[in-house]
Amino acid sequence: MTTDGTGTGVTAQALASLRGTADPRLRELLTGLVRHLHDFARETRLTQDEWERAIAFLTATGQSCTDTRQEFILLSDVLGLSMLVETLSGDRAPGTTESTVLGPFHMTESPVRALGDDIDLVGGGETCVVSGRVRSADGTPLPGAVVDVWQADDKGYYDVQQPGVQPAGNGRGLFTADAEGRFWFRTCVPAAYPIPTDGPVGGLLRATGRHPYRPAHIHFIASAAGHTPVTTHIFVAGGDYLDSDAVFAVKQSLIQDFAETDDAPLAQEFGVPNPFRHARFDLVLERAA
Repeated sequence: MTTDGTGTGVTAQALASLRGTADPRLRELLTGLVRHLHDFARETRLTQDEWERAIAFLTATGQSCTDTRQEFILLSDVLGLSMLVETLSGDRAPGTTESTVLGPFHMTESPVRALGDDIDLVGGGETCVVSGRVRSADGTPLPGAVVDVWQADDKGYYDVQQPGVQPAGNGRGLFTADAEGRFWFRTCVPAAYPIPTDGPVGGLLRATGRHPYRPAHIHFIASAAGHTPVTTHIFVAGGDYLDSDAVFAVKQSLIQDFAETDDAPLAQEFGVPNPFRHARFDLVLERAA
């Protein structure tokens, strides 16, 4: 193999080695990856030492992954790649719920719960009810739709971050909408929190002078027969970090009021003390092609 000082010969041979890839989409992805990686190395004049440090960083990222922690998703999140892929894939019909990132904490199955159940198994936070309806883009309710919910507690921690402190399944629930597509559950108002910073991704944030915080939010995945599922959040209006989310996931349509509600009959219906915080949020799904 001969090459000049720019390494274009290496790039040409690497690209040529992919021509026999049987899957055309895999061939397209790998060809683009090799081309852009090689161009990056040329553009930045990547040194051997820098390359070795990058390999060590990626190795440490993989070694930080566990059954309940996905450091690679976290890395993708803080680089904006997760949100970019979601944006490129999220071409939904007008009026449907906007999607956003999955995040690194959807690592365990949510326990099946009845409508109206309390997913705050620890207590101590500000009481909140979240209610809404799952419907199609034309307004038709979707009875039996499944709503998967997970959130941090009022101190900003997920259950998987505090085994032995929070019971497994705290802040999580798998709900089935009623005959009118309605869902509702009790919880606490979540807190803003820092993404985990004790691993390689935290070191990257410190090296770049970035804060690790996410605004307060609740995650949802909604699905129904004949419709495309949506992965989304609702963000607590008026909270911190809405303009500087560490993973770039805030969309204006997903910012919701968790309004203080003084309504004794409604509080009794929901089984919460009066007054209480109430967030109303419909999940609007697009019909599958």
